[in-house]
Amino acid sequence: MSDTVRYTGRYKADLAGGSLKVAESRVVAALLLEGVTAEAWTDAIVHRNVLQKRSQHTATRQASLIRARLVTMDAPLWRMVAEAPTALATQAVMAAAVKHSPLLADFLNSCYREQVRLFQPTLPHSLWPEFLDQCAARDPLMPVWSDSTSAKLRENVFRILAECGYIEDTRRMKLQRVRLLPELVSYLRDSRNDAVLRCLDTTL
Repeated sequence: MSDTVRYTGRYKADLAGGSLKVAESRVVAALLLEGVTAEAWTDAIVHRNVLQKRSQHTATRQASLIRARLVTMDAPLWRMVAEAPTALATQAVMAAAVKHSPLLADFLNSCYREQVRLFQPTLPHSLWPEFLDQCAARDPLMPVWSDSTSAKLRENVFRILAECGYIEDTRRMKLQRVRLLPELVSYLRDSRNDAVLRCLDTTL
């Protein structure tokens, strides 16, 4: 199946559109908290360029991705993203990204968690094509992405892991322990997002 064929299954390539984008997510979360209308959303993203992007296309695309992530949660998490210190805001955005993207969630649950379980020091790039093969086995209708799309997905998944501290950086790929902040843990438990919590807490 090519990249252009419409696909409504589990795995989508929307992660190719960007990594966590915490600064931009703060802006979008504030708009969601305001309950802006469709017209006000367009005015903010397109006309006032609140995300400070070079083109309307980039601003619209990134805003749509970020909004799709955040609306998987609700106002208390949006408030963390918009108003909390950077560390908590970053973890809150990560939680929304994991809930929105089964591709990211499954990579954490399978490849990343397995490396931690085996006490491996790094997260090899070679795991990515193996992981995509596993995804295709779980969902036979998953698109066969082009090499460039696959590479962009890998780049953004690894960048997300680095932004949230699961790896030291995208060059050395050294695994690191992540301590989830109690405010986020409480929110995920209270909102019955146990699957997201298990995904983020690789010690469970």
